[in-house]
Amino acid sequence: MTGPRTPEPERRPSVAVLMELLRTPRAGGQVKCWERLAEAAAGLDPGELGVDLTVYVLGARYTVQPLSPAVRFVALPPLLATGRLPIAAGVDVTDLAPYRVDLARLLRGHTVWHLTHLFAFTATAARMRYRPRMVASVHTDVPALAAALLHGTDPRAARLTRTLLSRRRDRFLRLCDHTLVAEPEQRAELASVVGPERLSLLGRGVSPERFHPDPTARPEFLRRHGIPEGETLVLFAGRADASKRPLLVAEAVRRLRARGRAVRLVVAGDGPDTPHVRELLPDGSVLLGVLPQHELARSYAACDLLAFPSRSETIGNVVGEALASGLPVVLPAGARTGRWLSRPVSDRSEPEPADVASDGPGRGPPYGLGHVPPDGLLVTDGTVGGWTAALERLVDRPRLRARMSEQARLGARHGLRDWTRVLTEDVLPRWTVPATQPSGARRHPADGE
Repeated sequence: MTGPRTPEPERRPSVAVLMELLRTPRAGGQVKCWERLAEAAAGLDPGELGVDLTVYVLGARYTVQPLSPAVRFVALPPLLATGRLPIAAGVDVTDLAPYRVDLARLLRGHTVWHLTHLFAFTATAARMRYRPRMVASVHTDVPALAAALLHGTDPRAARLTRTLLSRRRDRFLRLCDHTLVAEPEQRAELASVVGPERLSLLGRGVSPERFHPDPTARPEFLRRHGIPEGETLVLFAGRADASKRPLLVAEAVRRLRARGRAVRLVVAGDGPDTPHVRELLPDGSVLLGVLPQHELARSYAACDLLAFPSRSETIGNVVGEALASGLPVVLPAGARTGRWLSRPVSDRSEPEPADVASDGPGRGPPYGLGHVPPDGLLVTDGTVGGWTAALERLVDRPRLRARMSEQARLGARHGLRDWTRVLTEDVLPRWTVPATQPSGARRHPADGE
């Protein structure tokens, strides 16, 4: 007769994050988000982390990059890459393969799947019979992004594409036990799809050790790029394509320069619109290309304000990074990126009478906000004329920009979390809850292996 069996130690959840995007220095905000979350996970003691984490991405070849004993990136080459499609020029490369046998084999070794996109990796998970706990996060509004890229050439195709991709997204989300969204409006939108009890917010993170005011950055930046003192530097950071709308900012800056304003556009990023920016502003722009994080941080600190007119962003990490660097930001009214701001003001707000002409000595506080300035300006008129007028209000008022800069810095210090808090407060609890349905109960219409 044998004695009582010693219980085996409980196995940590093995989490597979499925991000079917190409991981390169040029990758967009979703890739950067998971790089920051993975770095935060690797910085925790394995016992405190409580999971084993593998982030699957696309790469030129199969590689494994350990960040710690419990955290790693695994890159798989795309089978049907979007990189050569005309519509996908300049956007993050994904994989359109309907099923990947190599990934299916790997997924059987994980007890949690976290879906982040709409194509090959997620489609593979949806078609497998084995189903552990499934979590999703909506980082990029893919239907809106695709529609924005198509709208200029074929508005009808843009509307159809948006409808089809929305249906595909909703079908995948219904398979999941829980979905993380970027903001409350998105939560309300998807409540009818998956139920409000299966939704929660995925907050934004900023790395304060990287992004902060740095008084040494501007003199060095001016010397390096041959920029005279006294110019207002307007920063656009991100992929330079139609969805981000850098040409809107470039044309606004061009008009301001034609009016005699000492203003220059700085573009930190690259994309199909980069040559057009150069054509619009041959002498009035600095095109930095894609920068490593430490150089990007110094570029933020060297500039005077961030102009980011994208309407398709669900998070927009560049806004938080700019605020942490002490930059006031200019955003479209109604854009989801406005949620970063603690004290936004509309461009329809009238300045105090004493502040209309300039902001010289003795001028009163603008916008009727008393002694607390805003940290950002929301542009209600989305035309070039509207953005020109909005930027002009800040270019002409350096003292106002200084007050807004201080408010941006303080708001970021007290209101923004770092990535470790985002991981531990928003993400880890969703990975460690048992699945609500038995494995295999949630079946895709095309389920199979």
